[in-house]
Amino acid sequence: MNFTALGLSATVLPESFYLIGWLGLALLAWRWLMSGDWRRLAEPPRLNLFLAATVAVLALWQIRTGIKPGLTFHFYGVAALTLMFGFWRATFAGVLILLANAAFGRGSWTALGFDALLTAALPAAVSWGVFRLLERRLPNHFFVYVMGNGFFGAALSVAAIGLATTALMTVADAYSLDYLLTHYTPYATLMLSWAEAFSTGMAITVMAVYRPAWLETFDDAQYIQNK
Repeated sequence: MNFTALGLSATVLPESFYLIGWLGLALLAWRWLMSGDWRRLAEPPRLNLFLAATVAVLALWQIRTGIKPGLTFHFYGVAALTLMFGFWRATFAGVLILLANAAFGRGSWTALGFDALLTAALPAAVSWGVFRLLERRLPNHFFVYVMGNGFFGAALSVAAIGLATTALMTVADAYSLDYLLTHYTPYATLMLSWAEAFSTGMAITVMAVYRPAWLETFDDAQYIQNK
């Protein structure tokens, strides 16, 4: 991978890591098919919204920078996709984005499996976990939904990517832990998380107010009308 590519580099990690990534992606695809969540995309309005959101996040991913191969910084938008479509379709959207990047020479085909796990499935899982936790533990309130899921959930999802990347690069001996902790991890887990939280929180707030039907995890009767 060169500095114009997104995600992990085909030259940074050992080949065995990429094999694990492809196996993980195959398992993820099988679980997605078995979940039945894909049937929702058969509804034209939902499909159009899904494709529009995916393209918007794809454009967002093109605004990025990097310090070394495999160590890039960019907005992810996966938390917003998760709140809009749930875990499975958000992960699927992330995979489509990675496929588009690879097809246009801005990503690595070799690393696509691991990228899907790291930058699509992981943040979607964190965001979905935060949503389910807040749904069970806290009152159904508009402020809780926006701040807890839109801001806090988005920040945690991006921080998880930064920490996982740090651990992965250290275990693979791609970069030293000292180098990562000095030049990568603080920016990936703190600064980028805050920016992601702000942008996602604003987007979720606007949708919750003006387009609540776009958020499958939001019920305006539950969060607003009955308060």
